[in-house]
Amino acid sequence: MLGVLVGVGAFTFGYGRGWSYLSHDPAGCINCHVMQDHYDSWMASSHRRMAVCNDCHLPHDFVGKWAVKGENGFFHSLAFTLQNFKEPIQIKPRNRKVTQAACLHCHADVVQDMTAGDPHAEAPSCVHCHTDVGHAFRRRTEIQRPDSLPWE
Repeated sequence: MLGVLVGVGAFTFGYGRGWSYLSHDPAGCINCHVMQDHYDSWMASSHRRMAVCNDCHLPHDFVGKWAVKGENGFFHSLAFTLQNFKEPIQIKPRNRKVTQAACLHCHADVVQDMTAGDPHAEAPSCVHCHTDVGHAFRRRTEIQRPDSLPWE
């Protein structure tokens, strides 16, 4: 029974190109077709040359990074295998917090004054105002894919 479980796990990992999720390469995210628009919009964004998916969507500490990566990997695999997700996919509240923390981490010198009066104050959501920084054309791709993207 253990051999069957290991065999099925190894086959699934190989078939789903699981090794690509362990890398820092954004192309690994487009193994799933539902990520193509997000990848395309990131390629057109101002962050393309500064940050990859892991920089914004994972914590910056070693344990947090691998814990969130493992949790997301499991739930993404489950949702895609069971076809139990909405299109276009939406970020979950817990992952939105991770992304907010990444914004604050990288832009600490800019945002420190936003909570200077109260160290426990929560900074306003960065993506509330900066909707297209990490994913250019984000709102447009949620409605329809643009005919051409700037790098084409």
